[in-house]
Amino acid sequence: MAGSTPGSGWAEAAPRGTRPGAGAPLGAGAPSRVAIALVRNRAALVGLLIVAVFVAVGAAADRLPLPSPLRMVPQDRMAGPSWTLPLGADTFGRDLLARLVHGTRLSLEVAFASVLTALVAGSALGLLAGYAGGRVDQVLMRTMDVFFSFPAVLLALGIVAALGPHPANVVLAIAVVYTPIFARVVRGPVLSLKEREFIEASRALGAPARRIVVRHLLPNLASVLVVQTSIALSWAILTEASLSFLGLSAQPPAPSWGAMLNEGRQNLELAPHLAVFPGLAIMLAVLGFNLLGDGLRDALDPRQRP
Repeated sequence: MAGSTPGSGWAEAAPRGTRPGAGAPLGAGAPSRVAIALVRNRAALVGLLIVAVFVAVGAAADRLPLPSPLRMVPQDRMAGPSWTLPLGADTFGRDLLARLVHGTRLSLEVAFASVLTALVAGSALGLLAGYAGGRVDQVLMRTMDVFFSFPAVLLALGIVAALGPHPANVVLAIAVVYTPIFARVVRGPVLSLKEREFIEASRALGAPARRIVVRHLLPNLASVLVVQTSIALSWAILTEASLSFLGLSAQPPAPSWGAMLNEGRQNLELAPHLAVFPGLAIMLAVLGFNLLGDGLRDALDPRQRP
């Protein structure tokens, strides 16, 4: 899974797997309708709960009554879970729970920053390509195809290796990987929407392109972008963990899920908890965003509306 990228393209074929649906505007009363649909979807509720817990833990990492994630206690080296160390200690005697909590903040910060950057850049490129059409569309989409030709993690790995191991460079690398996906996701609906009667009427009344994009196109793309953003966040977390596992994200002694998993792999026989708990954290975070994304897709799909 780490070597591929989440699907894109509700309205056109994409190089990678697609997730159809969610192509209609949110419209009036959408928040209440989506909330009701999510409440009825137990899997989506579980995903929302998981995501809420991780976001709350990451946001409150510095306020929780936990020791410093960098504090070393030599006599606790590789100690198993106990009352004083709920998840045990790592090879340097550092509290594993404290490191996981602070690693949560790092993973979410990288995921949200990278996906937000890709959302803005990809949406702008997709709107420009779809609305302008012609040669502009061809040049932009063929450029996106170049990025699609590389495996996601391999492309991110190359960018970080060139720029140096740092969370800011990981954000840039993941944003570059996911920008073409958002561009494709936006371009397809725009190609269809710009031929609709209400767009033609706006043009006939002399509305500038900026007004048409802001007032008519973006509201009709909101549901598509909401779903794709949720799904992309899960893949961004997995990509960051993969790069961290290879030593290309936050550097020691900073806590990072992937680095902790790599450390645990080296001591799997002596202290399996060192790998089990970081692995569970990554799995649950990815699962939560995937379940939430699937629930949002179903809630926003016009075919599921009563």
